[in-house]
Amino acid sequence: MGGAQSLELPPAKGPHKVGCTDVMADGTRQGSFFRLYYPCEASGQVKQPRWIPQYEYCGGLADYLDRNKRWCAPALNLAFGYHEVPVEWNAPFKTAEKYPLIIFSHGLGAFRTVYSAVCNEIASRGFIVAAVEHRDESACTTFFFKSPVEDLEQQVEATTSAEQFAWRPESPQAHPPTLEEEWLPYRKLVKGEDEFSLRNEQVHQRVAECSRTLDLFTDINNGKLITNVLLGNLDLSIMKGCIDLQRVAVMGHSFGGSTAILAVTKDLRFRCAVALDSWMFPLKDDIYPKVLRPVLFVNSETFQTDDSINKMKRLHSTDNEIKIITIKGSVHQSQTDFTLLTGQFLSMAFETKGTIDPVEGLDITTKASLAFLQRHSDLRKDFDQWDALLEGNGEHVILIT
Repeated sequence: MGGAQSLELPPAKGPHKVGCTDVMADGTRQGSFFRLYYPCEASGQVKQPRWIPQYEYCGGLADYLDRNKRWCAPALNLAFGYHEVPVEWNAPFKTAEKYPLIIFSHGLGAFRTVYSAVCNEIASRGFIVAAVEHRDESACTTFFFKSPVEDLEQQVEATTSAEQFAWRPESPQAHPPTLEEEWLPYRKLVKGEDEFSLRNEQVHQRVAECSRTLDLFTDINNGKLITNVLLGNLDLSIMKGCIDLQRVAVMGHSFGGSTAILAVTKDLRFRCAVALDSWMFPLKDDIYPKVLRPVLFVNSETFQTDDSINKMKRLHSTDNEIKIITIKGSVHQSQTDFTLLTGQFLSMAFETKGTIDPVEGLDITTKASLAFLQRHSDLRKDFDQWDALLEGNGEHVILIT
């Protein structure tokens, strides 16, 4: 693999420039928190956000990996802390049309920015993408604010200082001084604890958070004033009337894949689901007959077992389309940004790269996803040029039947 200088997130290839912001709709643990990718206008002053939004996420990753935080967190910060996402931070939203919406759910031990390459590429093709950061204790860490929400709203309204409005989440001063963060760590299994009970409870909370995020976009589209307690970020009111709520899909990786599957059974506003290397373990058997929406599975070659593939096949019914494809030479981390940002040593330690070129693997993932989204969201786009991938036609693609 190349040296550290060549490790970076690729720019998106679609026709739209992509803007990015963070949204925390209220400061409580129950509120929506997500990174938003959206088509934007070109802005004169381009700022790119850090890929690791705050140092605490390095400590969270160390905890999740069960490494000593005192040495591992600084090492992770050294390896990843300088990376930036090739998007325009808080760029003006492009109001030219109505955009379909994707709610994206992250995997176990991840956080909202870990799928920036996929989310950025999809947004560049004319989508609004909200990458939720889950508060079910499955993220490596996340945060909310200790103040009651009414206090936060008063503080937001009262804050006029230019210095505070210049605040960015990746800056060393990670929040306005009046707001105190409370960090929620990754919850490890207790010895003797039944894992299925925990994961099933978490996947239901995750679905509720995805639906709550969709509720928020419904309010934004209808012109309701939404307070973003992360001061100085994009004014969401500009998106009024620009969200195509008839074309909403849910997407996720690993634990986020099972979240996407359960979401289409519980919230019929989601027209289809894209499950990237889905972890099927958290789902109860009784949900399989209830999946009446189309689902695309994009699997890696190494993660899936015969048992999980059989579970995916059980979703077939006369009322929906289920597609299962495998990307040859890919590993579980091939659909995350880690596959692009790790060199040879870290890749061997954590198996972040397969034999397929990381950029090529992610290209197949996004193109297959876009073809499926066009087919099942009635989009007037040219994504059907990649329909062959959904049939297993391609050098690195296998169709599972």
